[in-house]
Amino acid sequence: MPAEYIAQQPLEGERMNYDAILLASFGGPEGQDHVIPFLRNVTAGRGIPDERLEEVATHYRANGGVSPINAQNLELKAALEAELAKRQIEIPMYWGNRNWDPYFNDTFREMHEVGHRKVLVLVTSAYAGYSSNDQYLEDFERSLKETGLEGELKLVKIRQFFYDKAFTSPNEEFLAAGIKDVQSQLQDKGKTEGKIKVLFVTHSIPTSVAEAQGPQRIKDLFGTDVYTAQHKAVADYLMSAVSEADGIDYQVVFQSRSGDPRTPWLEPDINDQIEEDAAGGYAGVVVVPFGFISDHMEVIWDLDTEAKETAEELGLAFHRAPTTGVHPEFISGLVDVMGEYITGVNAEPLANGEQTVPGDWSDLTREGGWGTPL
Repeated sequence: MPAEYIAQQPLEGERMNYDAILLASFGGPEGQDHVIPFLRNVTAGRGIPDERLEEVATHYRANGGVSPINAQNLELKAALEAELAKRQIEIPMYWGNRNWDPYFNDTFREMHEVGHRKVLVLVTSAYAGYSSNDQYLEDFERSLKETGLEGELKLVKIRQFFYDKAFTSPNEEFLAAGIKDVQSQLQDKGKTEGKIKVLFVTHSIPTSVAEAQGPQRIKDLFGTDVYTAQHKAVADYLMSAVSEADGIDYQVVFQSRSGDPRTPWLEPDINDQIEEDAAGGYAGVVVVPFGFISDHMEVIWDLDTEAKETAEELGLAFHRAPTTGVHPEFISGLVDVMGEYITGVNAEPLANGEQTVPGDWSDLTREGGWGTPL
């Protein structure tokens, strides 16, 4: 493999015969009575009053107080279990959440009670960052202490997979379809020469958090923080890999900022950018939510509701691409990535992922390190 293609590899001691797999995710409310308690969990330690939480709660209230993320995780779990069975990998899979039932504490106890000791963890985030990596490690450590299972359960979290074929291949398909759809919409409006822009969307984070992540080599190469650089690298790759995207402008934008408005977060916001693009003469936008792997509440509200309304008000053609969800190539590719950690005969890994996004992505750390396997 060329030097510019370097993926993170399992550390020494992380390749083994695992006896369980944990699908670890964010969690979401299952009814109107759950919404505020769920949001209290999400914002624990920040001192945010319920009145302010109720502002965010309106997104959930408009959908019956139910987040789609739990059903989506169950669908993802079932698809992964089917792929594991197809490959005759007989390792049971469990599901646990950070902020709602089933909580990590309960899932850890369940796994331990039935005799599991070596657990491979798949977190439902493609990218490396505090909330997608470090915070999960902190949660795992706290749950092991609270359950008294320190030294009883060994947890190893698999690498990020944003640069892997598992993630990029479905998004190539979605990007091509989105461009064709917007072109068709413009043709129907008699605007065959109308300019199109692709907006690759991810979750915004505080600027200070983004700037704390290393390594420095990526900051130097991309001229920006490492969180943004990961997304820009994927966007660059997708636009180069999809023939329909030739000659089309594109940009990485952000959504779902929250908290104190005086705190700087990564920008531009997608709605602000759509307004700017309309003023700049673009006739249509393809919105690709490549910062996420499922159509959870923030995707549905921020993109399918707010961003769509912004585009419609400005007369722009609009297409929101799907997230990877349970796309067959995503499922198969995730099992390949997990296979890098699971050993078979002769202690060889069962499978390997395939890096598609160029770059050395072997050490995506917070300055000082993310922490060690538990």
